[in-house]
Amino acid sequence: MEVHHHPHVGKKNLKEYFLEFVMIFLAVTLGFIAENIREDITEHQRAKTFAASMIQDIKADTMQLALYHKYYTTAANNIDTFMQLLTVNDPRDIPSGKLYWYGLWGGAYNNFIANDATFQQMKSSGSLSFFEPSIATDVAKYDRFCRLLQATDEMNRDIYTEVRKTRSLIFEFKYNEAANQVTQKNRIAFNRARIDSFIATNPPLLSYDKTLLNEYVELVRSRFLRGYNVAISDSLLKQAKVVLDELNKEYH
Repeated sequence: MEVHHHPHVGKKNLKEYFLEFVMIFLAVTLGFIAENIREDITEHQRAKTFAASMIQDIKADTMQLALYHKYYTTAANNIDTFMQLLTVNDPRDIPSGKLYWYGLWGGAYNNFIANDATFQQMKSSGSLSFFEPSIATDVAKYDRFCRLLQATDEMNRDIYTEVRKTRSLIFEFKYNEAANQVTQKNRIAFNRARIDSFIATNPPLLSYDKTLLNEYVELVRSRFLRGYNVAISDSLLKQAKVVLDELNKEYH
């Protein structure tokens, strides 16, 4: 009868257990590191994609903001001239062409609509965390300025309606429209001679009533005295440059 002998398996010593532990630990650690690296690369690539999209949004905003800022700066300056004229002169002693031209700007209205699709997508998905903290903070600050300017435009809407109603009692529509045509042409190519030519026509006012003119002045004064539109749009343009510089620098 044949007897089979099983090989004797010796017990592992402490050193072998320790080496096995080290190997397992290293494998888990390296796997964890590799996964983190993979996630970092993925997040960076996604951040780069979002950055490219946001850059296009903000560039579109800055083009709109530059026109907005220029428009309200011009309006505020012309209204300032209008108020100065009425402060030191009797309405009937002021050339009516000047009253028409400078008074027209009391009804100036423009509104800013932010191109914020990328920001809203990142905000809702929590992807803002893909950006460096300083960049995410500046992007959020830019968005707050956008919301503030849009809220200012919204608040202006009611008083703008009142301004237009009062203006219609003082200035005749067809002459206002003629002044508007000059404004539109000057947006394309500015020509001071167009303005002077309109002013020289001295179209008649519907009313020289001081009370009515005073009401109109108070309305437009409340719109332009603090210069919120100009100040906020200026801050927004500066913040846009900050964000664009950071995004371009970080994501090339």
